[in-house]
Amino acid sequence: MLAARISSRRVLASSSSSSSARVAVACRRHKTTETRPGTFDFQDELPRLPIPSLEDTAVRYLESLEPLLPQDEFKRSVAAVNEFVSPSGLGPVLQERLRAVDAAAPNSWLEDIWLNKAYLEWRGPSYINVNWAAILADNAAVPLVPTSQITKGKPTDVQIDRAARLVTHLLEANDAINKGTFAPDIQRGAPLCMNQYKWQFGTTRIPQPGRDKVVHQYPSTASHVLLQYRNTSVAVPVYNAQRQRATTEQIAAQLRAATAAVDAQIAASGPLPAVANLTAADRDLWTSAREALLQDATNKASLDAAESALFGVCLDVDVDPATLSDPAQNWHTLTHSDAGSNRWFDKAISLVVLPTGRVGVNCEHTPVDALTTGRLLLEAIAKEKRDQRPSAAADGLPPPAVLQWNVSDGVAGQIAEARKGAGALAADLKLRFGDAPFGAKFIKGLGVSPDAFFQVALQTAYLRHHGKAVATYESASLRRFAHGRTETIRSATSAAQAFARAFDDGSASLGDKLALFKNAASTHTALSHAAAGGQGVDRHLLGLRAQLSGDEGAAPSLFTDPGYALSSTFVLSTSNTTPGDQFRGGFAPVTADGYGVNYALDPEDIKFSVSEWKSSGVTDADAFKGTVIQTLNDLHAAGVQAAKQ
Repeated sequence: MLAARISSRRVLASSSSSSSARVAVACRRHKTTETRPGTFDFQDELPRLPIPSLEDTAVRYLESLEPLLPQDEFKRSVAAVNEFVSPSGLGPVLQERLRAVDAAAPNSWLEDIWLNKAYLEWRGPSYINVNWAAILADNAAVPLVPTSQITKGKPTDVQIDRAARLVTHLLEANDAINKGTFAPDIQRGAPLCMNQYKWQFGTTRIPQPGRDKVVHQYPSTASHVLLQYRNTSVAVPVYNAQRQRATTEQIAAQLRAATAAVDAQIAASGPLPAVANLTAADRDLWTSAREALLQDATNKASLDAAESALFGVCLDVDVDPATLSDPAQNWHTLTHSDAGSNRWFDKAISLVVLPTGRVGVNCEHTPVDALTTGRLLLEAIAKEKRDQRPSAAADGLPPPAVLQWNVSDGVAGQIAEARKGAGALAADLKLRFGDAPFGAKFIKGLGVSPDAFFQVALQTAYLRHHGKAVATYESASLRRFAHGRTETIRSATSAAQAFARAFDDGSASLGDKLALFKNAASTHTALSHAAAGGQGVDRHLLGLRAQLSGDEGAAPSLFTDPGYALSSTFVLSTSNTTPGDQFRGGFAPVTADGYGVNYALDPEDIKFSVSEWKSSGVTDADAFKGTVIQTLNDLHAAGVQAAKQ
């Protein structure tokens, strides 16, 4: 098997290199012209996502299993894999079916499989389990409002004005994407797929029986955004009938008019039904409630307005001022608000502005990945800090319209049920922020990748804290391929475990530890490159498993071996979202006894977050955060000591 593995990897590397060369030529061709390349100019040059060889995936899979299993269990898994990939096994049959899927797919064999299996078929609440949230950088030119000057239930001028500026810059991005003038993403001289940008605006996840769907429009030409204020939904026009975009001042005036209209309606007749709370519910409950709402013409019009809006804008005012100075509490507010209120969680992007003027986002993950949305957000906050030339006002801008609802007793009960469930889920989630006083600049001086450094440190910290290795997920982008999304980097390697065990071994020399560390880091970097090159483990196995039919899923095979479930239950779910000084976020653990670890490797420091479910009897986010910090500091000290020798 070893010779076949080496041969297979050489062939795959050669194929990947030739594809990259073709794409690099395309980039150079555009660089030699006078005009800047358009948003989608390189799409036809992108290679298709390859289907890895069955044997190569099997080798990588077993390598990822070895540090997780005792020897006798690992031998059982080896036997199951060998049977699966043998000529008479199930693997070759599923591989041929997957090739047929690839031949029929217009862009990628993985695209629909991933969308359905990872997202749309999920029936639990998506508002914490799928959505992600992040705090964006403050604007130094606009000081935060002191908490002593904030009155709960009332918006501040800074809150509305900052929302208006950022709405302006997101609308600019949407207009550029619509026109095809939004600059394409280029990485190491090669273009990345830009298809996800067609799904950023005017995009909403819609609940349906059994499998949700995503609706969107490209070009995204809706003329309004969806404001959430005091748990009330308002359609706020930001373009006039001639498609002129409102100025920042007009958008601020529209937001003030919208909040005044909500305040007046609540004062006159009490709160409207909080239909938006249903977007935080179990997907089947939300499906049932939405179908009931659609029987009424007023409700249908309101749903259409909410779901077609370009994006959400949430002005949170019902927040305890005492919590507003704590970034971790800010993140919790962005993530789940008051038991899932004041958000239309199904929108692809919801800009959230707190009374202090601090800004964040809550984004539905199904249609797009965080790093693509991250570019839009980073550019918006960068523009916000620069002086902008005034633009022409949009004449005849329609006024905001508070969405009206006719809710039956049954739907009212479902709203109450949604709120109760959302509150319980929110109460179970804990997130803590951590920092280390050194960053990518120091790490690169050690001769290793900053990302690999952190991942090896995290493996060491988990072994120190919990005494064992666990399946670990790190996200890798597949956007070098047409319609690419993500692949898994399986970070719990034997090399990382060898270093982790040696690091606290007093009998091991510093030189030996350094050699083991560099081997662990280089192993991780190689896995990262393989995953980003379409040669990971998890997406291929998902594609194969999706081809099972009849009773094949119950037959003994790789998929029924206990090692498969263990290796795909990611106790550590991690993501690198550098730069942390502009974009600091987190997400929930993906398993009951796991951690969610988000991190950013800035030049001078490391920022990370650790989340847990409080109901777990195994995890402790506060204590584990401390172990991660201690481990990072110990690695830094070892690096400094090694440099002196």
